Amino acid sequence: MQNNWQHNARNTLKGASRCNDFFQSDQFEDQHFPIKIPLEFANLIDKNNPDDPLLKQVINAQARLGNSEFSLSPLDDESNAPVEGLIHKYPNRVLLITSRVCAIHCQYCFRQNFDYSGHDAMSNWLAIEDYIRSHQSVNEVILSGGDPLSLSDEKLEKLIKNIENIKHVKLLRIHSRSVVVTPSRITDKLVKILSKTALKVVLVTHINHENEISEAFIKNIGNFDNVTLLNQSVLLAGVNDDSNTLERLSLKLFDVGILPYYLHMLDKVKGAEHFLVSDEYATQLHQNLKKNLSGYLVPKLVRDENLAAKTWV
Repeated sequence: MQNNWQHNARNTLKGASRCNDFFQSDQFEDQHFPIKIPLEFANLIDKNNPDDPLLKQVINAQARLGNSEFSLSPLDDESNAPVEGLIHKYPNRVLLITSRVCAIHCQYCFRQNFDYSGHDAMSNWLAIEDYIRSHQSVNEVILSGGDPLSLSDEKLEKLIKNIENIKHVKLLRIHSRSVVVTPSRITDKLVKILSKTALKVVLVTHINHENEISEAFIKNIGNFDNVTLLNQSVLLAGVNDDSNTLERLSLKLFDVGILPYYLHMLDKVKGAEHFLVSDEYATQLHQNLKKNLSGYLVPKLVRDENLAAKTWV
């Protein structure tokens, strides 16, 4: 595996002008949430298809519909942060804001308005460590962000070793979209770090459509050892809101060694109204998946709320 991910991270498509030039399009507009698309992902997009499901996830020129149910912070993460850089919603696990940076700016991101100032796990580690040590019921730490894999391998290794030193923490979960949109991020050193830690590691990829699963991703994801691979998707109108697309995604994920885990309903963040799928239609899609796939291939249909991720079917 070539260690060129940082070079690739610097060479992303940013801004409407560059994106419109690259895709020979006029669909991009500069708005409040900056456009950012890594070239490894952009090269998977069909430039001749304005309805390409990967393109739709990063275009921010859709009509903005007024809807009082949508807010700037739909999960109100800030109110569940007893310590800066840490979110505690569930008794047995805490989430760390490991980085404010993402490899890609998905236009449905529920944290696109999150105030990251001060919320940095590395800078606030001593306070975070004290908090976790004082909560013996916490046995799992989740690395989120931004994207935790926007950190260098060296910083990530330091953070993981710090977590290892808290005896009642046994599980490490990493949520990352970087591994699929920039497969070069899966370096030899990252593989070694996650394979050798004393913690049980779960890596949750974020893949919404089978077209995101590139040959480079397939090659690199297969290098992990002693790591449980799960996937979460977001149900997005015009991207993956049909049974055949979701079935193919589950089958493709399993084929490359990843178990479908969650199918999230859209978090109602302002600016993402056009991605909304109704509860009724989502339930119908999920029932179709149950009919056509083996049970272990059917992701749980869930909605994140302020206090929990709730399954209703």
